[in-house]
Amino acid sequence: MKDEVNIPISVEWTKEEVIDVVNFYEAIDQAYTKGVEKDLLETLYGRYKKIVPSKSEEKQAFKEYEKQSGQSPYHAVKKARESEENIIKM
Repeated sequence: MKDEVNIPISVEWTKEEVIDVVNFYEAIDQAYTKGVEKDLLETLYGRYKKIVPSKSEEKQAFKEYEKQSGQSPYHAVKKARESEENIIKM
């Protein structure tokens, strides 16, 4: 991940929700750098969806993150869902 990536968070979220969202984006970064466990990524995405249930809000956040980092959360999650592998590496 680039050093200056602003993770899309909301001031309305609780401290725990912010931590969960940050953990999700860190897992995306891991998928692009060294690989991440499929189950972990899917679990973190499930928690992310509970915090950000709106599809349009998710798309906007993913687009902003990808623009800054060059890493696509959408494609990482899609690969995790479709892959038979235990480790997701983009």
